[in-house]
Amino acid sequence: MLCGIDEAGRGPIAGPLVVAGVVLNKTVKELNDSKKLSEKKREELFDKIVNASQYHIVFKTNKQIDLKGISQCLKESIQEIMENISADEFLMDGNTSFGIQTLQHKIKADATVMEVSAASILAKVSRDRYMCKVSKKYPEYNFQKHKGYGTKAHVEKIKEFGRSELHRYSFKLKELGEEKGGIQKSLF
Repeated sequence: MLCGIDEAGRGPIAGPLVVAGVVLNKTVKELNDSKKLSEKKREELFDKIVNASQYHIVFKTNKQIDLKGISQCLKESIQEIMENISADEFLMDGNTSFGIQTLQHKIKADATVMEVSAASILAKVSRDRYMCKVSKKYPEYNFQKHKGYGTKAHVEKIKEFGRSELHRYSFKLKELGEEKGGIQKSLF
């Protein structure tokens, strides 16, 4: 039995990292890398996957990412999934096992292995739903549109309003004149 693992939210400048692990109990048709599916199709598949699988979804907040770093948050999330899902094998999309001996990895697994595709969809939909929900608390940033990714429009909102408590302060933006490794002053 294979548990596929994938993440959503490694690159955004705001919001959580979401990692999902999925063991499919029955076949779900039309699975693919979540990035290759429309939002409507991902939403349709979400409930089908939930009803056809054993799954575990882990959220790491922007504050945890700032404190521990994205790689450590990914590693902890994967370990939590491995502790909560019973499987013979664990396969992560990507090119690293994060030092976890029993974790396999494969580039583009989210497009070629249905369990990883399913995990990709659960992670992406869970994160997108969260960002739409919190956009009501922070309407000036339009999180429901860009989901926290560093789009030009999002960076312009940061220039106008500063960072919110949902932003990742450890992620430096050259558009704001920030340098990697520099100390970010808190806006609070």
